[in-house]
Amino acid sequence: MKAGAPRQALIFALSRRGDPASQRWVGSGTRRGLRVHNCRMSFPVVISPEPDSLPQRLSTALLALVAHRPDSARLPQARPADAAREAARQAASKAALAAGALALPPGPLGWLTLLPEMAAVWRIQSQLVADIAAIYGRSAELGREQMLYCLFRHTAAQAVRDLSVRVGERLLIRPATTLMLQQIAGSIGARVSEQLLRKAASRWVPLLGAAAVGAYAYYDTSQVAAAAIELFESENSPDKAP
Repeated sequence: MKAGAPRQALIFALSRRGDPASQRWVGSGTRRGLRVHNCRMSFPVVISPEPDSLPQRLSTALLALVAHRPDSARLPQARPADAAREAARQAASKAALAAGALALPPGPLGWLTLLPEMAAVWRIQSQLVADIAAIYGRSAELGREQMLYCLFRHTAAQAVRDLSVRVGERLLIRPATTLMLQQIAGSIGARVSEQLLRKAASRWVPLLGAAAVGAYAYYDTSQVAAAAIELFESENSPDKAP
């Protein structure tokens, strides 16, 4: 493709039944504007070509997210587990409210909120990991590897498995090269993009869909907290991993 040429995109529509055989091409366009032909089918999905695919954009966003550790106002606590669980409860409620609110717009308008919703939840969760690290007095040890592990251990375990190693009862995080982190972020991006496409269906039932999205955000954030608590309760620094 010549430099500066508009990148083409295909638009597919999936029937309300979700039958893959009912998928058909209904339009075309460019990054500047998409043109959709008349179609009574539901759930249009825009599939962009490489290198601007959704998984790539998500992996790039992930690397940017973990590149900078959020500041935390939390102080080390004598009973860090209790304080961490309270921080987790507050963050999970905040994530549920943010995700549920962004899931309220119906139909095509709702699709536009999918990425902002995910970004908002990721920011809340990354701040939670930073807060839990501070509560345990482990802020200095919180790096890109630890952040990726805590954020995605429960949803993309295969992608982050090479970051961790157990030594007896201790959980340690291995240092990773930039290339390894890019590969991990790419795997997570592919996984998350599949989840995004499935979540698009919830935009057709705004109130019920928003409730489900909020509940999942609460659960998801609680799992992030559980991973962070397990990690930072380890006696040894993750930086000492083999």
